[in-house]
Amino acid sequence: MLERVLSARRAAQFSEGDEDDESKTRKNIFFATRVTNQMSRIGYLWPCLLLCIFLLIASIFIHSRNFVCVSSSAPYYHTNFFAIDGLDSDFGSLGVPWCRSKQGRTVEWTSKDLVKGLEEFVPIYETRPIINNLYGMGFDHSFGLWFIARWLKPDLMIESGAFKGHSTWVLRQAMPDKPIVSLTPRHPEKYLKKGPAYVDGNCTYFAGKDFVDFGSVNWGSVMKKHGITDRNRVLIFFDDHQNELKRLKQALKAGFHHIVFEDNYDTGTGDHYSLRQMCDQFYIRGGGHSCFRDSDEARIRIKRKKFWEKAVDIQELCGPSEAWWGVRGQMRDDFNHSNKAISYKEHFQNSRFVESVLDVYWELPPVAGPSLTHQTRYDPARASSPIVEDGRFGLFQRLGLSRLETSVFNGYTQMVYLQISEPES
Repeated sequence: MLERVLSARRAAQFSEGDEDDESKTRKNIFFATRVTNQMSRIGYLWPCLLLCIFLLIASIFIHSRNFVCVSSSAPYYHTNFFAIDGLDSDFGSLGVPWCRSKQGRTVEWTSKDLVKGLEEFVPIYETRPIINNLYGMGFDHSFGLWFIARWLKPDLMIESGAFKGHSTWVLRQAMPDKPIVSLTPRHPEKYLKKGPAYVDGNCTYFAGKDFVDFGSVNWGSVMKKHGITDRNRVLIFFDDHQNELKRLKQALKAGFHHIVFEDNYDTGTGDHYSLRQMCDQFYIRGGGHSCFRDSDEARIRIKRKKFWEKAVDIQELCGPSEAWWGVRGQMRDDFNHSNKAISYKEHFQNSRFVESVLDVYWELPPVAGPSLTHQTRYDPARASSPIVEDGRFGLFQRLGLSRLETSVFNGYTQMVYLQISEPES
């Protein structure tokens, strides 16, 4: 369903820099042609050819300088004599599984809306109270949560898992006057004793000794307290590393419709069972895997493992009896503290249940390509095309993204927005 959202991305509105880059190349090539013609008239053919080759190489070098340099630890560029191929074709080359919705609906926003949102959010992000949010959300997911909340304009926001309070701060920037309910085992104020944290004045905390798990909260009472009569006006944000199938069922039972899962881990990775894992099925384009060691997928995965920290090869992907679903055939839960081996039949049934309640499924694309962000963790081969594509440094710079530390881009894990409803009879 994101295809409709991403289809407009190819016609991005910021093209001045790219046109300038191309004009520089054309000028150099046209100059080389004129010199060649002139010298051929006076008989200096071999010097002409040498000069032409030199100028052509120089034009390629000038054109290539517009790309951001990539460190030795970052993914490399494939080069040929005439041009430099970026990583854009790399995205999704190993398949991007998507959960199918009941009616094929998609989100209302477009790629242009995302670009406009980035321009607005970068200066907001630069004012964040927790500069180094290690083990927490980075820039990509901070932007995604802010953008979704800003677009939906909920009357109440509920988060499960707050850590130091960064996600609470992001929600507050999106909706300055709306109440927040935060469920987290340790109150963010505890982190203030050791360093930066954020505690919100218009937030009801179920934390510390008052902590209650999302599935055990009396939501009727909470809704009444905040004067909420329409639960379609509530946004739920899960960043608690729990089995997402469990959370999906709990949210549905409570009557909520709009959900964001922060860590929508890919198959073979992560510490909990995710929507993306559930929807990784053979009958869905981009889904399903083979554990055959000599397959094309196996060879590609071995190579990618050298460049991407979160890439997994076939040996890591496949567990006993060639079980590849979930994580090596396991349904992980509770920060990987509770694991259950499941059959492919159970895994398949889980995906069918998801489809029966799913109205909208949208994965946040990476903010920018790895040649721009220098990220080395997620594998582009299992992600959709970024909002700012590789090589578009002009747009990257104009949006203010070049001002950010590269470390803030290393936390992308396919954040997903869902809209759900009861299964159709």
